[in-house]
Amino acid sequence: VHQSKMDFFCKLGYGKQDICRVLENLGQEALEDDVLKELIRMGSKPQALENQAQPSQLKLVARGSCSPAPGPKWLGEDESDPSDSLRPIVIDGSNVAMSHGNKEVFSCWGIQLAVDWFRERGHTYIKVFVPLWRKEPPRQESPIADQHILEELEKQSILVYTPSRKVKGKRVVCYDDRYIVKVAYERDGVIVSNDHYRDLQNENPEWKWFIEQRLLMYSFVSNRFMPPDDPLGRHGPTLSNFLSKKPVLPEKKWQPCPYGKKCTYGNKCKFYHPERQHQAQLSVADELRAKTKVPLALGREEERSQCSP
Repeated sequence: VHQSKMDFFCKLGYGKQDICRVLENLGQEALEDDVLKELIRMGSKPQALENQAQPSQLKLVARGSCSPAPGPKWLGEDESDPSDSLRPIVIDGSNVAMSHGNKEVFSCWGIQLAVDWFRERGHTYIKVFVPLWRKEPPRQESPIADQHILEELEKQSILVYTPSRKVKGKRVVCYDDRYIVKVAYERDGVIVSNDHYRDLQNENPEWKWFIEQRLLMYSFVSNRFMPPDDPLGRHGPTLSNFLSKKPVLPEKKWQPCPYGKKCTYGNKCKFYHPERQHQAQLSVADELRAKTKVPLALGREEERSQCSP
């Protein structure tokens, strides 16, 4: 009787310890209803109800999907944003500002135009390097225009000042070009400057290749920042492929042959022949040789068939 009651209440989901405690208090011959009331009064709950009371860790999945919805992502975690396919941008602030100011004024507005151009394309990692002494009040020998733009870009964590100090009245300036090339090389990005950094190319052979392949030159046309559409020349990649980590190769388009069926170049012709889709593009001499070989081969087979017993 004890075992049968134990099995019955265990099937209902109650724990064995609670069942034994109730049976000891009420006796082995107690009715099932009394035992159930005593279990309820003690506050014992079936395991199924306890699991329902606990917050479920399972998540509903939409019909047709194979995996649950992604959870919240933490800061610094990689996300599938289109900006992830774009290369980091490192701007030579002094070169851009002096170019916009016609090499007479350090124009901070030129830096803002360059930053806005890359922002509109979707680049998220943009760094501008400027010497720290440009933060000082402008002088007659080094005029600065729109200096407040440097403060705004610094607040946005875009502008980085390269260190400089004064020793016995003389300014000691660190070489900002080395900062620019080093950061761009480590981030596998693009350098925006009209400087060729020849001294740094001779200093490090790895930097030499990187500067030759990742230097993006530019021009200012009526306060408009304009990089070239072919940064590495006419036969190089397009600007969009140059700025992206995964370049998209254009589909090869065949130009039809201007001579059409009268073309005598055969397989040496570089143009497209729609009539030669299902046959080898042989030259005229090769076609004549192939045609003369076919009847000769047929005649030899007939001779062999006649000579064979």
